[in-house]
Amino acid sequence: MMYSSRRKPVLYFKEERRFLSGKCTVYKLFGLCMVLVLVSLLWLQLSCSGDMNEDRRLSRQQQQQQQQQAPPCPADAQASSVDDLSWGPHKLALIVPFRERFEELLVFVPFMHTFLNKKKIRHKIIVINQVDHYRFNRASLINVGYQESGNDTDYLAMHDVDLLPLNDALDYGFPEDGPFHVASPELHPLYHYKTYVGGILLLTKRHYHMCNGMSNRFWGWGREDDEFYRRLRKAELQLFRPSGITTGYKTFLHIHDPAWRKRDQKRVAAQKQFKVDPEGGLTNLRYQVESRQEVSISGAPCTVINTKLECEQDRTPWCLLG
Repeated sequence: MMYSSRRKPVLYFKEERRFLSGKCTVYKLFGLCMVLVLVSLLWLQLSCSGDMNEDRRLSRQQQQQQQQQAPPCPADAQASSVDDLSWGPHKLALIVPFRERFEELLVFVPFMHTFLNKKKIRHKIIVINQVDHYRFNRASLINVGYQESGNDTDYLAMHDVDLLPLNDALDYGFPEDGPFHVASPELHPLYHYKTYVGGILLLTKRHYHMCNGMSNRFWGWGREDDEFYRRLRKAELQLFRPSGITTGYKTFLHIHDPAWRKRDQKRVAAQKQFKVDPEGGLTNLRYQVESRQEVSISGAPCTVINTKLECEQDRTPWCLLG
């Protein structure tokens, strides 16, 4: 029997309808779809697990590399000997009169420790922290530093906490011939008059004792070093200063911010004297040590002596001003 060619599409259509019309076929398609979905989910889970494991493995490798490449802590990097006997027979007591200027101390101690180590100077840094309620007394605190410096040191540096030496040629060695003014007027960034001996001054302990230390009359900021200059002359001690330093006023870094920490500059007539205090000094120093702490700042050791000064209010009532 012959069929017209036009029937082929109809026969094909009928066969397709029979294929799709059976219930069993629909269930099969539904089941096949479910199988495909489950397989896809399983494959996705396995892929994600593999990626997470790979990420964890890479993260562990990166952490190990960072630990191997990490620089040592500042304490490990900067800690070194401060009492190497091969550096010479003399040892410096670097005395820092101090009150509440901790941000400056955090810079000063590791800087000076590194500076003195580089110059192979045996030293210990002694911070005399005034913890009483009187006005700041730099001179008395230096006297306390002298008294508390111990028998293992034979010379001292009266050193401001806000003044850092930038020139390695500056000499911090033993001042055998006489007091050595490191922060001389031609180098200090602020004070340039000829009789200035503040900032940084080195003396042997014997010379300091010859001067009877510093006067305890100066409560507040300033003038105590001017009076000490007259003590040096009275004791007939020759004052020495650096030579051959070409860095001028850039020899030191002055880190005090006067806008942030204003100085106590209140004056009374009795503090404006230009003569040597005949009574004051080591002989009439009165103080109490509240505590003594050995601390380390970025690996640099220092001794903090918390000190309460005593004021003879009948002699220096201006210790209470402000």
